Amino acid sequence: MSHPLIPYIDGASYEIPIPFLDFINPQHPPSIKPFGTLVAIGVYVGSMLTLKRARERHLDEKVFNDFIFWVVATGFVLSHMLDAVFYHPTRVAADPVYLIRIWDGLSSYGGFVGALVGGLAWRLYRRRPILEYVDITVSAFPLAWVFGRAGCSIVHDHPGALSNAWYAVKYPASQLVRGYEGRVDLGFIEFALTIPLALACHLLWKKRPLRASGFYVGVTLTTYAPVRFLLDFLRVEPTDIGRVVEADPRYAGLTPAQWMCFAALACGLYFVAKTRGGDYLRTAELAAPEDDAADPADEAAGADEADEADEAGASSDGDDPTR
Repeated sequence: MSHPLIPYIDGASYEIPIPFLDFINPQHPPSIKPFGTLVAIGVYVGSMLTLKRARERHLDEKVFNDFIFWVVATGFVLSHMLDAVFYHPTRVAADPVYLIRIWDGLSSYGGFVGALVGGLAWRLYRRRPILEYVDITVSAFPLAWVFGRAGCSIVHDHPGALSNAWYAVKYPASQLVRGYEGRVDLGFIEFALTIPLALACHLLWKKRPLRASGFYVGVTLTTYAPVRFLLDFLRVEPTDIGRVVEADPRYAGLTPAQWMCFAALACGLYFVAKTRGGDYLRTAELAAPEDDAADPADEAAGADEADEADEAGASSDGDDPTR
């Protein structure tokens, strides 16, 4: 008989109080926690890698920074709000203020939807195409996601079914029932599975930096959606007598994330088909010559690419919804 091999790290018990923010919520004042710290590191690392890849394509870094700000800010806000509405509707009904406590609970798909909303809002406001910006950002996203899911794995905010499998986590006895030595920890499993995805995106970029825009959107979504759909069947059930957290609500037998997986997979397959065998076409704004420290020969090549993109854009439908 197998036994759980993953130790239980009680990361949720470690935090640094922030006294001057007590007024926000005196009973549960904000503090610096391992989860938030790892998420912040992930956002920073992901943003830096995104900007590095933007520079490799000689894109305007200021414009890209502006795009990232809109995406990250909207992503965080809607990540919490959608988590509150779809995962904790009774809590919102009892305490409407919970809806704006953006530090108290996040949803991965809520963040994805928020990032999409932020990107589309930026496109409308700045009047610029976004697909190339989105694709470069998504190419760096798995690395940031590794840090985010590492945070989930040490605070155990995604406990799953009772299990004695070797990949289960040795939860405290108080959180188990007789006959079981552990639980599946979905945060830890997703953390482990995201590492090869991050490595794959890195190697794909190194092998061929210039790919059709939308390539990484397709690769990431078609990889993540099926895995997440299957993993959610291992989440704590409402009938689990030993559950340690509120069970995720089910809608027609599926979690909110599982329903989102259908849309994510459809979007991913669309971009896989769209970019298959396609060539890179620049649609994002080039950096100004005085801000670009690249070799002059590279600048000339970039200018030629921009001219080709302009010619192609002039002969295509300017309202292409994929931009």
